[in-house]
Amino acid sequence: MDDKRKRTRLIVSFSLIVFILCATFRGCSSAITQSRNKKKAQSSNPNRFGSSAVFQVWGNVYPDGYYYVTLNVGNPAKPYHLDIDTGSDLTWLQCDAPCVHCFKAPHPPYKPKNNVVFCKDPLCASIYSSKSQPCKKPTDQCDYGVEYADQGSSLGVLVKDAFPLRFTNGSLFGPPLVFGCGYDQQISSSHPFTDGVLGLGNGKISIVSQLRDMGLTRNVFGHCLSSQGGGFLFFGDDLVPSQRIVWMPMSPNSLEKHYSSGPAELLFGQQSTGLKGLYMVFDSGSSYTYFSSLAYKSTLSLLTNDLVGKPLKVANDDHTLPICWKAAKPLKSVQDVKNYFKPLALSFTNIQSVPLELPPEAYLIISEHGNVCFGILNGTEAGLGNFNLIGDISMQDKMVVYDLEKQQIGWAPANCKIPPNVDRDYDEGFSQPYADNLGILADHGFREEL
Repeated sequence: MDDKRKRTRLIVSFSLIVFILCATFRGCSSAITQSRNKKKAQSSNPNRFGSSAVFQVWGNVYPDGYYYVTLNVGNPAKPYHLDIDTGSDLTWLQCDAPCVHCFKAPHPPYKPKNNVVFCKDPLCASIYSSKSQPCKKPTDQCDYGVEYADQGSSLGVLVKDAFPLRFTNGSLFGPPLVFGCGYDQQISSSHPFTDGVLGLGNGKISIVSQLRDMGLTRNVFGHCLSSQGGGFLFFGDDLVPSQRIVWMPMSPNSLEKHYSSGPAELLFGQQSTGLKGLYMVFDSGSSYTYFSSLAYKSTLSLLTNDLVGKPLKVANDDHTLPICWKAAKPLKSVQDVKNYFKPLALSFTNIQSVPLELPPEAYLIISEHGNVCFGILNGTEAGLGNFNLIGDISMQDKMVVYDLEKQQIGWAPANCKIPPNVDRDYDEGFSQPYADNLGILADHGFREEL
């Protein structure tokens, strides 16, 4: 059951296809313009490209199978839990417009307030090709649809509303951002218990790209996912470390809206496996890491051969993941068997520096049955062809940075359980910008318009 859920979630994230449907936005007319409730700002606008926003992350690889963040939307602001996905660029919320098909979620659906986005908006054009544009006239509402490989989907319309954010320079600001208002969802059993998706893919409609175009942050973001659960996410480059970070250029042949590396060689126990030319996609929407069939089978064979003579046996009765092993007694932590498994590493041929290390903790989990399971799955069987994905399990305890300004991806070891101290003002143990984005601080007025 768990295996099916995690693998399906990967396909959903990686195989997102954005298409436009001429669906009618119930309760809204294409002639309606956005109403804005202007409040006096508590502080001045953030300096152009001079600040960042930081958010707490919840979730884990197992047993939840996803990481999520809480964003506030609207004025007055209401919280929504969003699945963090670097494999897609459109952010959408379940929406009462009214809701035709909605799934159970942590919060009531978002209610639009005459704030539809029209076809003449450049962000509408960014979510589909010119050949597939269905708009008959510029003043039509911009409908969207997202369809997933597991037959899940979301239909809705683009809307614009305030996203109250506390920036690291102390400013509290509510920039109007475009996102999807989904009123018709078809979901699978793998759907995470969230209110929608935070799309962080490489596209103009991503939240980070919109903030950059407004001059609020640089087109940089990063996440730090803890193996103990939780972590933090940030928009902007204030938290990017100046040392100990390994940078790698994004592949010019990268899949559209996905973050792909150049070719990599797989190492096993610091020795070459002969597997070279592996293009890797960094995808936070995938719980586990996926190798193409050849790389997967070769890696599993190396692990299996290396376990000969060690006190682990295949656990055929544990279906948490395709391959699990059991010890003489139930295991409590990967640390209990860490010495039985050699580290993996990805050595990227386009950088002459430290490879991406994958210690046993970055590819193993302990199931609810007390067995150790292999957290690298066969991507070819999952419908990914020859592509390889670096999922959450392999990005844990690392700060991973996506720098769209310089077209590079970076990573550095980090304690992701400790929230970053971005200034000297504290409230209940949190730095103020961090605390305010968590909703810890008292409600403040904010500037909604730029």
